[in-house]
Amino acid sequence: MIQARDMNPAELAALLAFHAEAGVEWLLEEEPVDRIAAFAAEKAARQTSRSTASPSASAGGVTAPAAGRSPPSRGPAADQRQQSRPQPSQSSALPAIPDENAVAEARFAAESARSLAELRTAVEGFASCNLKTSARSTITAAGTASSGIMVIGSMPSADDDREGLPFSGRAGLLLDRMLMAIGQTRESVLITTIIPWRPPGDRMPSAPETAICRPFIERQIALVEPRQVLVLGNFAARFFFGETGTIHALRGKWREIGSGDETLPAMATLHPQELLAAPASKALAWMDLLAFSERLPRG
Repeated sequence: MIQARDMNPAELAALLAFHAEAGVEWLLEEEPVDRIAAFAAEKAARQTSRSTASPSASAGGVTAPAAGRSPPSRGPAADQRQQSRPQPSQSSALPAIPDENAVAEARFAAESARSLAELRTAVEGFASCNLKTSARSTITAAGTASSGIMVIGSMPSADDDREGLPFSGRAGLLLDRMLMAIGQTRESVLITTIIPWRPPGDRMPSAPETAICRPFIERQIALVEPRQVLVLGNFAARFFFGETGTIHALRGKWREIGSGDETLPAMATLHPQELLAAPASKALAWMDLLAFSERLPRG
């Protein structure tokens, strides 16, 4: 078997691209390594080394400080050197976990944006969500806001995270064909996702993660003021409709999303990724698209 050390840079790049396309996210050793046992062995070795070094130090005339006696001062120069050394920061290594303060911070950042460009900057600069720490890209809206048509999916896929655009890869190509079937393109509508960052392993976002992303998508809709919204997939349908049914129960019906007097007509259908996994459902999606297109402006 060819080892990585025997490959040139171009071959290594091609191998990594192949793994990424296959969905590989973590590179592992060929043999399992017990890190806990290795740490315990290192700790035991250090203790043994210290215990064997103590008698030799006493024999050389060096004695340990007596109990209760302070060690000798190192002098101002040594103290200054110690203070100048960078101290490890435990908090900087930990991912930010969404909580009530983080949700309030997201709401303030979203409401402060007066345009889609400002909102994009706010989302890209937001650092209080743990999803951002594992994602490569921040996914924001793409297309034309003035069309009055929004297409909203659930969360970025691995292809989206890699390309930095919503609905990339095979699912994006299928969405392009779905839009073309009703006389639209991805450039003529506004395409976005509820969650701006891809969850690790394409898992479902947790309730706290969803809560922290909600202000951003709600502000996005308020700024665009679409005439109608196409909701894609199970997660997105439940998010907007507040119901727990599957996409097969929620699809194909016009509903109102929003609150108070500011509501918008929306229809849910299957996500392109779901259609790739179950091609037989394309007939259902086609029926939904026909019903959605009936309200599109003609001409």
